[in-house]
Amino acid sequence: MSIKVMLADDQALVRGALAALLELESDLTVVSEVGDGTEVVAAAVETEPDVVLMDVEMPGKDGITATAELRKAVPGAKVLIVTTFGRPGYLRRGLQAGAAGFVVKDTPARELADAVRRVHQGLRVVDPALATDSLIAGESPLTARETDVLRAARGGGTVADIARELFLSEGTVRNHLSAVIGKTGARTRAEAAQIAESNGWL
Repeated sequence: MSIKVMLADDQALVRGALAALLELESDLTVVSEVGDGTEVVAAAVETEPDVVLMDVEMPGKDGITATAELRKAVPGAKVLIVTTFGRPGYLRRGLQAGAAGFVVKDTPARELADAVRRVHQGLRVVDPALATDSLIAGESPLTARETDVLRAARGGGTVADIARELFLSEGTVRNHLSAVIGKTGARTRAEAAQIAESNGWL
């Protein structure tokens, strides 16, 4: 029985290359491809893949959010996150969302195919260097609400804009931003967002 694989990546060139490499394996078949995080669940419901190769950064909806939704909608589909950005926070969040594995895009083709097989068998596959970095970096120091506020602040809006977007008072937003700046050791909220993004906390 061939393992049915779905590809979710916003770069058509990457999808095409992954599909071509995986199709060379006699026991792997690519059944669908999507380029937007909002298309993941519908495509998986329609094609019933065994394993979904999921990018993290996609338009519409990021791969970690899409993973959590996919695991609820199609629990039989295993998710292997394949990303350019080996950020330790992404690994932790991806596994919490229900991903069975996490590898970076420069993984050799044979190793990637093997990772698909192992995930399909119910095993967990994690890039060893990324696992080490994740242990060293530790968990995000930000609370869920602080993370929401910092995400909203990335757009460069005023405190009033963020307060309206998140249905919070301006004072609460200021408090959260102050806490975020303190926890990240940043000087400004823009720098705090940059630090949080580089660690995969956002």
